[in-house]
Amino acid sequence: MTTTPDRNRVQLPGISSRAYEHPADRSALVALRKLSGFDTVLKQMSGLISERRLRLMYLASAVRVSETQFRSVYDMGRDAAYTLDLHRIPEIYIQQDPKVQAMAIGFDDPFIVVTTGLLNLMNEEEQRFVIGHETAHILSGHAVYRTMLDILTRLATRVAWIPLGYIGLRAIVAGLEEWYRKSELSCDRGGLLVGQDPEAGKRALMKLAGGDYTHEMNIEAFLEQYQEYDTAGDLRDGFLKVLNLLGTTHPFAVVRVAELDKWQRSGEYDRILGGDYPRREDDPNARVTDEVKAAAESYRASWSQSQDPFIGVLRDVAEGAVNAGERIFNRFSRRDGGQG
Repeated sequence: MTTTPDRNRVQLPGISSRAYEHPADRSALVALRKLSGFDTVLKQMSGLISERRLRLMYLASAVRVSETQFRSVYDMGRDAAYTLDLHRIPEIYIQQDPKVQAMAIGFDDPFIVVTTGLLNLMNEEEQRFVIGHETAHILSGHAVYRTMLDILTRLATRVAWIPLGYIGLRAIVAGLEEWYRKSELSCDRGGLLVGQDPEAGKRALMKLAGGDYTHEMNIEAFLEQYQEYDTAGDLRDGFLKVLNLLGTTHPFAVVRVAELDKWQRSGEYDRILGGDYPRREDDPNARVTDEVKAAAESYRASWSQSQDPFIGVLRDVAEGAVNAGERIFNRFSRRDGGQG
């Protein structure tokens, strides 16, 4: 890659997506990468023709950014690829749509779609965070989530008349939705690593809640909202929060801002910019059991820090599920010769 960023940002040579992925997201990805041929099966299930069809659709109906079209967005895509050390700059398409949305699409030749609604809402540094977020999805290979979720959701609707079959699939879909939500937290971190402007990243996420009224909003006050949301009121509020998550693939804006702020303040962001991060060349050596334990510890820490009374009631049940999951992966590791 011969191009360089428009300002002096820290490049992260050979960075592995494991550097920014949420532990629950990272453990799932490491496990999937250990399953030989799994990505091939998913491609066959989703159909490569559909990916080609989507790209042709955007090529015909949207605007592909370049040095002569949406130059500023083109530069952001170039800078994001440079910072995360991608060997190829993903194509970016601008779609006329008032909805505030951006997405990364594809397995073999992934590309990014950004709506005009998002461009109208966010300033340049906030847009850069979003482009970085989507580029992080590409580096992580998160198209797996969308494909699996889409396939299983369609299957669940087809077997809805079979009570036990639907309940089982619905449980799997709910698990995938939780996995997907954690992947969004991962890529918020990736977006921050690309933009390297924490305030811009938090503003971008706040705008998903309050629109283009940053002069009327305050990050500290928004974080106080999260504290109120986390403590809930009583068991009923905690239960309702769980119900509100059903069918969602993205965390709520107040949670995303709080999680990004927490990650930045943890020191991990500064360590990565300082060059202390896992490299892509070491990905094959990542152990599933280690990552599962890290995911379990992350959930335990989250439960212990939460002041939600409903979480307190469920903590023992959830702890048992986590311990069972760890035992299963430990057995898997022993059968696999300890390769993880």
